[in-house]
Amino acid sequence: MTHETADRLRQLAHTHLPEHTAERWIGLLRPSLRLHRHTAADPATVVGRLGGLPHLPKEEPWPVWEGHGPLAFIASLDCGLLPSADLDIALPADGTLAFFYFDGQLDDGCAVVDPGDPDGWAGARVLYIPAHVPVAERAAPREIRPYPEVRLTAHLETTAPEPQHPVVSRAFDSTPDDHPARHRDFESALWNFFEGTEHRIGGYATTVQGEVELEVARGALGSPAWDDPRIAEEALRWVLLAQFDTDDDADMMWGDCGVLYWLIRPEDLARHRFDRAMLTWQCG
Repeated sequence: MTHETADRLRQLAHTHLPEHTAERWIGLLRPSLRLHRHTAADPATVVGRLGGLPHLPKEEPWPVWEGHGPLAFIASLDCGLLPSADLDIALPADGTLAFFYFDGQLDDGCAVVDPGDPDGWAGARVLYIPAHVPVAERAAPREIRPYPEVRLTAHLETTAPEPQHPVVSRAFDSTPDDHPARHRDFESALWNFFEGTEHRIGGYATTVQGEVELEVARGALGSPAWDDPRIAEEALRWVLLAQFDTDDDADMMWGDCGVLYWLIRPEDLARHRFDRAMLTWQCG
């Protein structure tokens, strides 16, 4: 994990938590790749991009949500260029990931992609294109306005679970609300730790309104009542694949300054079953 963010998070934990609690919490930290806009001053390799037009195989149809229309192209990532060896998720060693989402252009946001509604799952798609498959730039359907292209670099960054995350409850034996790991000062310090636009691969999601793993888990279980104990258990089976933040440079706005989150089970990721990834999104 990156020394800078890991050291700062360790310091934060030791400042706000008892020693034993701090060490256990530090053991929950996970690496991620934070994606930044490429600039002339950045020597890092361009690993992907937001917006623009996708490069797809000739036989690959443009993703469509039946009854609603084509999805918008959000981002693509070159797995062969991502510095993913230090991550704890098994990204493909090569090939391209392309992310699509029904962004409301066609219906002014009336149809909502919601993990709790299986009819809406087709409103988000992740395509994996192996490196050996020929591709060409694909024009967007005429009713879709492509987003401006923003080239991306990737930098390793340590992430931390938020106090209500299921891994925290598991680590501290269900974690009552008065547990030090859930004190307001510690929660506020974590909230203020990461700044700026947060596009991210792997690690923990930076949420707007609660743990995204719980939202996806509930949807995967058929939307039982929120107090169903199976939801917390199922949430532990999902990891963040990617999050794409609101971004002025790419003219992307998800609701009110929201974020798109794609999650996947590790076993599906290992088998490159990106058709089983699920999307949820949050906004302020």
